[in-house]
Amino acid sequence: MANDIDEISELIATSKEKEQIKEYLKSLLTPAEAKNIAQRWRILKGLYEGKSQRKVAEELGVSLCNVTRGAKELKQADTGLRKFLKRHFKK
Repeated sequence: MANDIDEISELIATSKEKEQIKEYLKSLLTPAEAKNIAQRWRILKGLYEGKSQRKVAEELGVSLCNVTRGAKELKQADTGLRKFLKRHFKK
């Protein structure tokens, strides 16, 4: 599985155009998978912005359990996800 993730990561990293990456993801993911990933991204952004877990759950209409999962990930120091969010919010 790790090798598969490496290949997918390389494919996305070497793509220069946003539309091309969007097409890869649309082809690779089912609509439900895309929706789940988008929801996770909104949860993580809300938490990273400093909103409480309850506030994020309320705003997005998701269970507190879903938000707690994202909060646990963000509590880990120096993960790839934290670096990604930090870079995203520098914009």
